[in-house]
Amino acid sequence: MVDLNATLIAQIINFLILVAILTKVAYKPLMQALADRQAKIADSLETAEQEKQAAEKLKQEYLAQLAEARTQAQAIVEKAAKLAEQTKEEILKEAREESIRLVKATQEEIAREREHAIAELKGEVVTLAVAAASKIIAQNMDEQANARIVDDFINKLDGKEIGGLPC
Repeated sequence: MVDLNATLIAQIINFLILVAILTKVAYKPLMQALADRQAKIADSLETAEQEKQAAEKLKQEYLAQLAEARTQAQAIVEKAAKLAEQTKEEILKEAREESIRLVKATQEEIAREREHAIAELKGEVVTLAVAAASKIIAQNMDEQANARIVDDFINKLDGKEIGGLPC
């Protein structure tokens, strides 16, 4: 069996004293360091979770802003398309009005030219009638001679210009 002698008792006492000293000097600070490290890790995890939540919140805000920007861009495009359509309609309306105005002005010009041509033609007819009458009066003959003179006069008009108008 085991002999209990003084050396063994001294070694047991020394061991217990060493354990007591190590408990006071090393164990408590080591446990405190482990507890501090555990608290630091827990705090880091909590901070990381908060930052993750903040990042998620920022991501949601960013997505909302992006959606709003897209909506605004679509509204701007639609507004520009409406404005372009209105401008096109206004330009077409102005072009139609200008076309109508030009047609009316042209018709009025044609009417004036026609009236002027009719007036000139009347003057020429009068001139021709007077010329024909003066020839008939100058050669006062019988009816057959008068008809022959008028026919000759008209035949001569085919190749000549009398009164400024080509016949």
